[in-house]
Amino acid sequence: MMKVTIFNTFNNETYISSQSIQLSESAKMAFIGVIIFCICFFIYFILVLLMVYFATPHLRENARYILFAHMLINDAVYLSLGLFLCLGFVFLLYVPLPICYILVTCATATFQITPYNLAIMALERYVAICFPLRHIMLCTARRSYFAIATMWFVGWLPNVADFIVLISSFEVKYLSQNILCKRQSVHVLAAQNTIHLCTLTMSFILVSLVILFTYIKVMLIAHKTGSGKSSASKAGRTLILHAVQLFLCLLSLTSSFSETYRGDYFFIVIMLNFLLFTCVPRLLSPLIYGIRDEVFSKSIRKMYSTIK
Repeated sequence: MMKVTIFNTFNNETYISSQSIQLSESAKMAFIGVIIFCICFFIYFILVLLMVYFATPHLRENARYILFAHMLINDAVYLSLGLFLCLGFVFLLYVPLPICYILVTCATATFQITPYNLAIMALERYVAICFPLRHIMLCTARRSYFAIATMWFVGWLPNVADFIVLISSFEVKYLSQNILCKRQSVHVLAAQNTIHLCTLTMSFILVSLVILFTYIKVMLIAHKTGSGKSSASKAGRTLILHAVQLFLCLLSLTSSFSETYRGDYFFIVIMLNFLLFTCVPRLLSPLIYGIRDEVFSKSIRKMYSTIK
């Protein structure tokens, strides 16, 4: 009788374990489906906005739209890299260490460039509202491209320092290793983590101060005009959306704490972090300008009316 009871208990535990695994796999596939759908929608919407941008000559000479197009392209690259790294980690894909380091470095650089782009766009709105007569002279297409080049230079500087630190204490034999690709796999030294943390902290503090400063200045102008439909009020609302986007990017840094969880649903936590803190902030960019901006909204409506 005891043997039968033990056997039944074993069967029940096996069945519960099997059900738990199936539930975990179903939830994993559901999250992957949602993530892929969101990114496909994002890429599609980006392509539509870029088609409007490149098909409209005066937009390519406007500093605001040049910076916006750059942010869209940068975020598309970051999301593509992030999706590959996320799915590679979930499906336990092992890649050569040098390739992993290149992917992680590119993802880190594009992640850091987004806040810089937000800060430059906030400054452009500040100049447009507070110094309208000097806006055409200060915010030119040439200076926009120079600002973009500066963003990339500043964004890559910490990665150059990280590479120097890593190569100075690295053994060549490790280059032949295949690893599960994530940031923690290539940031193995304390100095690397210090560089990464200091860079992100300083970047987000400076960008937050820039957005706060420009918002206060713009809203003071809006208060003086006394019109809720003034360009200053619209710029203020745009800056608030930039601040929300920056806040969501900042929240992504807290994902490392939740990823210390090592239970049965660990992979779901990874994908949930990627969906909420990586995809959502980048989806705000096309929505901010694609829906609210008159030039883009009119062009998109015209495009779809022509298709129909």
